[in-house]
Amino acid sequence: MGALDRFAAHKYLSLETFRKTGVGVRTPLWFAEKDGELLLYTLADSGKVKRIRNNPRVRIAPSDLRGKLLGDWLDAQARFLEGDEARQANRLLNQKYWLKSFFDWTSRLRKTPRVYLAVKPTTRDQQPRT
Repeated sequence: MGALDRFAAHKYLSLETFRKTGVGVRTPLWFAEKDGELLLYTLADSGKVKRIRNNPRVRIAPSDLRGKLLGDWLDAQARFLEGDEARQANRLLNQKYWLKSFFDWTSRLRKTPRVYLAVKPTTRDQQPRT
Protein backbone atom coordinates (compact mmCIF):
# COMPACT_ATOMS: atom_id res chain seq x y z
CA MET A 1 0.00 0.00 0.00
CA GLY A 2 1.45 3.36 -1.08
CA ALA A 3 1.48 6.53 0.98
CA LEU A 4 -0.98 8.25 -1.40
CA ASP A 5 -3.54 5.42 -1.38
CA ARG A 6 -5.36 7.15 1.48
CA PHE A 7 -6.32 9.95 -0.97
CA ALA A 8 -7.78 7.72 -3.71
CA ALA A 9 -11.39 7.86 -2.51
CA HIS A 10 -11.37 11.59 -1.76
CA LYS A 11 -12.01 14.76 -3.76
CA TYR A 12 -10.22 17.17 -1.41
CA LEU A 13 -7.09 17.33 0.62
CA SER A 14 -6.08 19.70 3.36
CA LEU A 15 -2.74 21.34 2.60
CA GLU A 16 -0.92 22.74 5.61
CA THR A 17 1.78 25.30 4.85
CA PHE A 18 3.91 27.03 7.45
CA ARG A 19 4.44 30.67 8.31
CA LYS A 20 7.92 31.93 9.21
CA THR A 21 6.86 31.63 12.86
CA GLY A 22 6.19 27.91 12.33
CA VAL A 23 2.42 28.28 12.66
CA GLY A 24 0.56 26.04 10.21
CA VAL A 25 -2.15 27.33 7.86
CA ARG A 26 -4.57 24.77 6.41
CA THR A 27 -6.38 25.03 3.08
CA PRO A 28 -8.69 22.48 1.38
CA LEU A 29 -7.80 21.93 -2.29
CA TRP A 30 -8.62 19.80 -5.28
CA PHE A 31 -5.89 17.42 -6.35
CA ALA A 32 -4.93 14.81 -8.93
CA GLU A 33 -2.37 12.03 -8.52
CA LYS A 34 0.46 11.20 -10.92
CA ASP A 35 3.59 9.13 -10.40
CA GLY A 36 3.61 9.31 -6.61
CA GLU A 37 2.87 13.03 -6.39
CA LEU A 38 -0.32 14.99 -5.80
CA LEU A 39 -0.87 17.84 -8.24
CA LEU A 40 -2.56 21.04 -7.06
CA TYR A 41 -3.28 24.54 -8.34
CA THR A 42 -3.92 27.87 -6.71
CA LEU A 43 -3.75 31.61 -7.37
CA ALA A 44 -0.19 32.83 -7.87
CA ASP A 45 -0.54 35.60 -5.28
CA SER A 46 -2.08 33.43 -2.56
CA GLY A 47 -0.62 33.20 0.91
CA LYS A 48 0.12 29.50 0.51
CA VAL A 49 2.32 30.21 -2.52
CA LYS A 50 4.31 32.77 -0.52
CA ARG A 51 4.67 30.34 2.37
CA ILE A 52 5.79 27.48 0.08
CA ARG A 53 8.37 29.73 -1.61
CA ASN A 54 9.75 30.41 1.87
CA ASN A 55 9.46 26.80 3.12
CA PRO A 56 8.56 23.86 0.83
CA ARG A 57 7.77 21.61 3.80
CA VAL A 58 4.02 20.90 3.95
CA ARG A 59 1.59 18.39 5.41
CA ILE A 60 -1.35 16.83 3.60
CA ALA A 61 -4.39 14.87 4.72
CA PRO A 62 -7.65 13.79 3.09
CA SER A 63 -10.42 16.27 3.89
CA ASP A 64 -13.87 17.42 2.92
CA LEU A 65 -14.77 20.63 1.08
CA ARG A 66 -14.57 22.66 4.27
CA GLY A 67 -11.20 21.22 5.32
CA LYS A 68 -12.47 18.79 7.98
CA LEU A 69 -9.84 16.08 8.17
CA LEU A 70 -10.86 12.61 6.99
CA GLY A 71 -7.52 10.93 7.62
CA ASP A 72 -4.08 11.32 9.15
CA TRP A 73 -1.48 13.92 8.22
CA LEU A 74 1.36 12.99 5.91
CA ASP A 75 4.61 14.98 5.78
CA ALA A 76 5.42 16.15 2.27
CA GLN A 77 7.54 18.46 0.14
CA ALA A 78 6.00 20.91 -2.37
CA ARG A 79 7.54 22.10 -5.61
CA PHE A 80 6.33 24.47 -8.31
CA LEU A 81 5.52 23.11 -11.78
CA GLU A 82 6.24 24.91 -15.03
CA GLY A 83 5.92 24.25 -18.74
CA ASP A 84 4.80 20.76 -19.75
CA GLU A 85 4.47 19.62 -16.14
CA ALA A 86 2.08 22.48 -15.34
CA ARG A 87 0.06 21.82 -18.51
CA GLN A 88 -0.21 18.13 -17.65
CA ALA A 89 -1.31 18.97 -14.10
CA ASN A 90 -3.97 21.27 -15.54
CA ARG A 91 -5.24 18.50 -17.84
CA LEU A 92 -5.40 15.94 -15.04
CA LEU A 93 -7.23 18.33 -12.73
CA ASN A 94 -9.68 19.26 -15.49
CA GLN A 95 -10.38 15.55 -16.09
CA LYS A 96 -11.11 14.95 -12.41
CA TYR A 97 -13.08 18.16 -11.71
CA TRP A 98 -15.43 19.33 -14.47
CA LEU A 99 -16.10 22.59 -12.58
CA LYS A 100 -12.43 23.56 -12.79
CA SER A 101 -12.86 24.51 -16.46
CA PHE A 102 -15.36 27.17 -15.39
CA PHE A 103 -12.91 28.52 -12.80
CA ASP A 104 -10.17 28.58 -15.45
CA TRP A 105 -12.43 30.66 -17.69
CA THR A 106 -13.24 33.18 -14.94
CA SER A 107 -9.58 33.33 -13.98
CA ARG A 108 -8.64 34.23 -17.57
CA LEU A 109 -11.32 36.94 -17.64
CA ARG A 110 -10.05 38.44 -14.39
CA LYS A 111 -6.43 37.93 -15.48
CA THR A 112 -5.54 36.16 -12.26
CA PRO A 113 -2.48 33.96 -12.82
CA ARG A 114 -2.34 30.50 -11.30
CA VAL A 115 0.46 28.22 -10.26
CA TYR A 116 0.63 24.45 -10.23
CA LEU A 117 2.30 22.46 -7.48
CA ALA A 118 3.44 18.88 -7.00
CA VAL A 119 3.41 17.54 -3.46
CA LYS A 120 5.40 14.42 -2.67
CA PRO A 121 5.33 12.52 0.63
CA THR A 122 8.58 12.50 2.58
CA THR A 123 9.96 10.91 5.69
CA ARG A 124 10.98 13.11 8.61
CA ASP A 125 14.70 12.82 7.76
CA GLN A 126 13.99 14.14 4.23
CA GLN A 127 12.32 17.32 5.53
CA PRO A 128 14.32 20.55 5.13
CA ARG A 129 15.29 22.18 8.40
CA THR A 130 13.37 25.35 9.19
